Amino acid sequence: MTVKLGVPSKGRLMEKTFEWFAARGVELSRTGSEREYSGAVSGVEGVSLVLLSAGEIPRELEAGRLQLGVTGTDLVREKLSRWDQKVEPLAELGFGHADLVIAVPRAWVDVDTLDDLDMVAAEFRARHGHRLRIATKYHRLVRDFLRAHGVADYRLVDSQGATEGTVRNLTAEAIADITSSGETLRANHLKVLSDGLVLKSEATLFRARRAPLSDADRPALAALLSRLGLDE
Repeated sequence: MTVKLGVPSKGRLMEKTFEWFAARGVELSRTGSEREYSGAVSGVEGVSLVLLSAGEIPRELEAGRLQLGVTGTDLVREKLSRWDQKVEPLAELGFGHADLVIAVPRAWVDVDTLDDLDMVAAEFRARHGHRLRIATKYHRLVRDFLRAHGVADYRLVDSQGATEGTVRNLTAEAIADITSSGETLRANHLKVLSDGLVLKSEATLFRARRAPLSDADRPALAALLSRLGLDE
C-alpha cells in the first residue's frame, strides 16, 4: 500500500493545489494524457497521487480509499453527514474561497433578512397553494441552516446547472448557491440576504479518520505531514 492523496483533477483548484504543495517541497504532477487522471508525487516517499473531481473526494475520504484529500469545505459538509467524525481538516490552503448564501430577487425590496423570507414564504403558500421554491445543489447545508433560523413553508428544488438562472427561468423563487464575487448574482438581478450567509468555504487539506494505514504507511504519512509543516 501507499498513502493516497486525492487532489482535484482539473482547473484552477488543481493548479493552485500543485503550487501549494510545491512551495513546501512536495512536487505533484499529472502523468499521461488529461483524460487518464493519473499523477505522481516527488519529494517524499510512499505517497501516490489520485486525481478526482472535487465532489468525489469527500466520499473517497469517508470510504477510506484516500488517506488525504484536498477539496472545498462546502463539499465535505454537504456530502458527509457528521462530517467531523469522518474527516479532520489539517490545513486551509488559502484559495478556492467562496460563500454559500441565500439570495432572492432584487425586486423584493422589502425582503432583506431570513425573517422577511419566512413571512414571504408563508404569504406565497397562502396565495399560490404551494411552497416557495429555493433552487440549490446544497440540500443538507441549506435545510439545516433554514431550520435553525425558523424558516418554513419552502421547498428545495435541485439545481444541476446554473443555479442563478433559475429565478429568471421561473423554476424557483429564490436560490442558495456558492458565490465568490457576487457578480453573477447581480447580473441575474439577485441580492444576498443580510443574514443569509450559510457557510464560508475554501480549499482545505483533509485527513480521513477511518482510512486504513499499514505499518509501512505510517512513516510515509508522518514524513509528508512534516514536509508540509503539519507535524502531529
